[in-house]
Amino acid sequence: MAERLVQCVKLKQELPGLDHPPFSGDLGERIYQNVSQEAWAAYREHLKMVINEYRLTLGTQEANEMIERHTEDYFFGPGASLPPGYIPPKTL
Repeated sequence: MAERLVQCVKLKQELPGLDHPPFSGDLGERIYQNVSQEAWAAYREHLKMVINEYRLTLGTQEANEMIERHTEDYFFGPGASLPPGYIPPKTL
């Protein structure tokens, strides 16, 4: 089977797309149609930071709403916003 390519909205080039929508609903389908595997992998790293910095309890309505908002902004809105006061970890 040929690899499915998408015009990635984040990386602005044609790249391999995801194998399936990352979650149900309209946003999951938009990501499936418009986001590359590479951009999704980068977002997953960003999402880890969001979950940790906001100390989200996964599975709660509050966490789901915040994750959806951050996902929408990251790919289709103004871009990734960092939590207030976020200080990136120092690299060696």
